[in-house]
Amino acid sequence: MTFEKVCKLADIPDEGVIPVEVDGTPVAVVRSGERVYALHDVCSHAEVRLSEGDVYDGTLECWLHGSCFDVATGKPTGPPATRPVPTYQVKIDGDDVYVSLSKES
Repeated sequence: MTFEKVCKLADIPDEGVIPVEVDGTPVAVVRSGERVYALHDVCSHAEVRLSEGDVYDGTLECWLHGSCFDVATGKPTGPPATRPVPTYQVKIDGDDVYVSLSKES
């Protein structure tokens, strides 16, 4: 599994999200509680950037229509979205955040 450095931990606000790109793929890097997650940065309902939304209680809310996604699984937790968004593996090394697009475990 190949991980790519995407940002510093300090770059991600508490209960916040930042947009990054990994090999041309838009990725939303989310900090929720003490954990960091990575999701595909395109809403499965309206195809807008999820990284422009809000993070709360382990959920990323799309700014356009209010679709909510579980940051750990990518599954929708509130309408209008009905399809999940892909999630990606995250690794923290010191203050560096790495993301892998690989589907391998």
